[in-house]
Amino acid sequence: MSKKKNDLSRAQRRENERTAAKRRRRPDRRLVSAMMLFFFSAFLLISLNGEIRLDGFVLAAVVPLMLYIAIMWMPRFFPADKLLLAIANFLCALGVLVLYVTDRGAGTSRGVQQAMYYGVGILAMLVCILLVRYVRRWDFLIALIMLGSAGLMVLPLAIGTEQNGATNWIVISGISLQPSEMVKIALLLILGWYMSQHRFWPWFLFAGFCLLALMLQKDLGTALIYYTTTLFLFWATTGNLPLTGLGVLGGCGAAVAGYQMFAHVKKRVAIWRNPWLYYETSGYQMVQALMAIASGGLFGVGLGLGSPRVIPVYFSDAIFAVICEQFGILFGVLVLVMYVILILRGASIANSARSSFHAILAMGATVMLGVQTFVIIGGVMKLIPLTGVTMPFVSYGGTSLVSCMGLIGLIQGVSSVNQDDLDYDYQISRSLQEMYGMPEAEEY
Repeated sequence: MSKKKNDLSRAQRRENERTAAKRRRRPDRRLVSAMMLFFFSAFLLISLNGEIRLDGFVLAAVVPLMLYIAIMWMPRFFPADKLLLAIANFLCALGVLVLYVTDRGAGTSRGVQQAMYYGVGILAMLVCILLVRYVRRWDFLIALIMLGSAGLMVLPLAIGTEQNGATNWIVISGISLQPSEMVKIALLLILGWYMSQHRFWPWFLFAGFCLLALMLQKDLGTALIYYTTTLFLFWATTGNLPLTGLGVLGGCGAAVAGYQMFAHVKKRVAIWRNPWLYYETSGYQMVQALMAIASGGLFGVGLGLGSPRVIPVYFSDAIFAVICEQFGILFGVLVLVMYVILILRGASIANSARSSFHAILAMGATVMLGVQTFVIIGGVMKLIPLTGVTMPFVSYGGTSLVSCMGLIGLIQGVSSVNQDDLDYDYQISRSLQEMYGMPEAEEY
């Protein structure tokens, strides 16, 4: 009896020592504190430079507060991958900062609007986390999501407005919305559910319908993201290389057909091949973006300096060039590293999932973010033709930012379920250890 009591006492001491060590380390607190200080200082300095603006002081307090809420406060209610949250929220706050800086002297308020979109994005992320964690029966909900998403996809064909050659926007009460961005989350839920149930036709028909609607809207950038994500998930769930190869060939054929059918696609390919030939007309944006990256050098010209507004659509398509100009190429490389870490983290979470639905969901969200990042940054750096999609988390746009935060919510929801499973395993192992005197398991 005394020996058993001593063993339990030693186990309790080890548990107390582990808890104390975790409290001493807490690298997450130091990381978030550094991020909050960075953005507080940046907004404060910009607000005090030249004309003093009250909105800058408000953002200096609000943006760090939203960072703290999203990274440190929300995870108190469920297990969380704080590195994933930190990267996504840092990129969102960076977008708010860059947009606010470029607003000065331009008479625009995109930075303040982006901060409001960021707040909505945090709520969207929370909703997606709760959906993944607590919804157990998806059959009826998936059917409703499919029906609603189909309606959203055809709205631009009926009441859409054209921007940059694509009719993919709708305007409701003065607010511009891009339905295809909102349908991204629905697409992943539908693909994940039906693929995990080994039901081919429902997801195939829905994905085909979405691609057809995007082709009719001439939104080829979003169509590329949809198609690549769907094809990758098909290969990941079936391992069928012949059909996957056929899908790749089909995608190449669709790209050639799009080039032949749409004049704005031909123009973008021509600009990609030689933007200097069209410098004074359609190639002006590409040339100015490349010049902005080069003028920034390794360390940048400084926050609020440079000439970002000479780049057409600098706040959306070419915001990566603005970041490189003001912060430098080294900082731009660090931003790319953040995206790479985010993608690797998402893939690891998907690989650790015990449910096929959760694994497909997390992998789909990761692939979608990765493809979108490559498409826009590759286009700005002239690796591929510029397609006009937004840079995830950073570019100006409410629907884009909210949908990207929703994708992070899906990945984070799967991560929290994975952690619940590990905690359950640990509790079982502790119970067995106490019951049978087995070696104690290490807690994750």
